[in-house]
Amino acid sequence: MENLKITVFQGYLFWENTDKNLQNITLRLSGGIREKTDLIILPEMFTTGFSMNAAQLAEPMNGKTMQWMEKTAQQYDCVITGSIIIQENGKYYNRLIWMRPDGTYNHYDKRHLFGMGKEDETYTAGTEKLIVELNGWKICPMICYDLRFPVWLRNIEATPYDLMIIVANWPERRAAHWRTLIPARAVENQAYVIAVNRVGHDGNEVYHSGDSTCIDPAGNVVYYKRDEEDLYTFSIIGDEVQKVRRALPFLKDADEFKIV
Repeated sequence: MENLKITVFQGYLFWENTDKNLQNITLRLSGGIREKTDLIILPEMFTTGFSMNAAQLAEPMNGKTMQWMEKTAQQYDCVITGSIIIQENGKYYNRLIWMRPDGTYNHYDKRHLFGMGKEDETYTAGTEKLIVELNGWKICPMICYDLRFPVWLRNIEATPYDLMIIVANWPERRAAHWRTLIPARAVENQAYVIAVNRVGHDGNEVYHSGDSTCIDPAGNVVYYKRDEEDLYTFSIIGDEVQKVRRALPFLKDADEFKIV
């Protein structure tokens, strides 16, 4: 695997204001990306904040945000990813888009919907895990609440990955859980984990402290930022994944299981 250059945006999200969020992200990227990057990662529901107002905010798969993502991926010649509210076949999804610079894309629908926030009453859960490839890396993107469910995230032979991405709107009052679970997922799956959260208060006056982070397969911190909006580019090392797996080859001893 080649080394990957990652750009993360820990952003303030303007509540239920797609146009303003797209304008802000466009501005931050134009002023902050000064070198070639392979991947830009945005938070969960990056155009709206974590809103249950899907009837008013959902977009179709050919909507303005998808068009913006395609244009932005082309502009920076990289993949761009994050989740948005999508309406499809009469249902609403918290959907992560993996947009390539050639306009092709994959998507992942959030499997674990946050019942405490009544997300499960508005959105339809996904059923399929997504594994994508970039420069020789196998990458598993997930969304926020998924982080709490290690069986769904488990690095298994049938769907192996080298990097897990978590995009989130994770509140500060549960930040201790966030900071604990991310390193756990990295160590148990012997993979990098990059988790990108938002900052600031949302429309329900819930504060988000960010705490966006990258943890390597050995559990070491590569990147961490709290409280402030931040656009930052760093590299992750392909050799590090193989080095850890050679030194501690315990994935081969993992239990077999199936999700029903």
